[in-house]
Amino acid sequence: MTRSFRIAPSILSADFARLGEEVRAVEAAGADLIHFDVMDNHYVPNLTIGPMVCEAIRPHVKLPIDVHLMVRPVDRLAIDFAKAGASLITFHPEASDHVDRTLQLIRDNGCKAGLVLNPATPLHHLDHVMDRLDLVLLMSVNPGYGGQSFIEATLAKLRSVRARIDAHVAAGGNPIWLEVDGGIKVDNIARVAEAGADTFVAGSAVFGAPDPDRGYRGVMGRLREALASAGLPG
Repeated sequence: MTRSFRIAPSILSADFARLGEEVRAVEAAGADLIHFDVMDNHYVPNLTIGPMVCEAIRPHVKLPIDVHLMVRPVDRLAIDFAKAGASLITFHPEASDHVDRTLQLIRDNGCKAGLVLNPATPLHHLDHVMDRLDLVLLMSVNPGYGGQSFIEATLAKLRSVRARIDAHVAAGGNPIWLEVDGGIKVDNIARVAEAGADTFVAGSAVFGAPDPDRGYRGVMGRLREALASAGLPG
């Protein structure tokens, strides 16, 4: 099965004093999505950005905005981000009292919907909602902070989720993206792709490595070359 690869730079690692300029630069460098890490200092021990930042960034880029909600409760903020210009919204099943309802709420507000699984979150959360999912996001670090190292056990989990998605699609189900977030770098992105991922969140790997002459084109090019070296169709 042919797989298309998508790279989603996370603005958590961007220069917030120049955020409009930063997102325009990664779009020009070939990014496929702009990733928002939304933390509330309750579900995770950090506080980041809200819908107003999404609304402010929306006019600066044509790319889809991929919002990862690390918040509890979910529903109100999901609606607010949808109204602010989000394209995809994912949340953690532990943070919603009614996962099916929250997924449908996101879709009803015009966005693609997905679930996020932490490193220790079991896969059974996917069992009864595959038909409502547009993407599954696996955390390859424990959520809450940028710049962490990739957790190797994520590779086996990726293979398991890829098998579930492929079986779902083979049975006539909707296509579902498989996204990974945490510690993605040039030296491991090929292995992550081989394990089944098709969408890659990269924060410090992108925003921490600008080229003085080419902006972010250099690092984006190296990520693409590493994906090509995996030998997968895409």
